[in-house]
Amino acid sequence: MENMDMQTGCSYKQGVLPGCSPLALSQTPPQQSSEPAYKSGEALSRGTLFPGLDLPFKNIVNQMPAETTELRELMALDFVTSELGLYLDTHSGDTQAFGTFQSFLKLYDEGKKEYVARFGPICLSDLVSAKSYTWLKDPWPWDYSGETEG
Repeated sequence: MENMDMQTGCSYKQGVLPGCSPLALSQTPPQQSSEPAYKSGEALSRGTLFPGLDLPFKNIVNQMPAETTELRELMALDFVTSELGLYLDTHSGDTQAFGTFQSFLKLYDEGKKEYVARFGPICLSDLVSAKSYTWLKDPWPWDYSGETEG
C-alpha cells in the first residue's frame, strides 16, 4: 500500500489538492530548429533565443531597453550560450548549432576578459590572477557611470 496521507487519504503522487487531484508536470515545447532568429540582446530581453519558444505570458512582451551597456552585451552573450547549450542537450548531433555555440563561447570569453580588464571582476573566479582582493572595490558594474575619476 502506498504512503497515504491520513487526513486526506491521498497518496504522495496526488498531493493534498482537493479531491486527490494528480500533480501536474509542466512541459516546454521543443524548438524545431537551431537557427536563432533573435540577436543576442533581444534574446536576453525576450527570454529565449528561439522565436518558436517565445510564448508571452498573458500577452506581455518584454522589450529591449533603448540603452545598451557593456555589461548588458556581456549578459546577452552569456544568455545565448546558455540557450544554445540547452538546445544541444536535446540535439547533440546538430553540428551547425555546436559551431554557433562555440563561436558565441569565444565571443563571450573575449568580451568577459575585456570587461574584467576595464571594470573589474564580475564573478569571484575573475580574481584568479589578481594581485589583491578587489571584489568589493567600487564601482560595481551596475554603478558604473562611464565617468573617470579625476
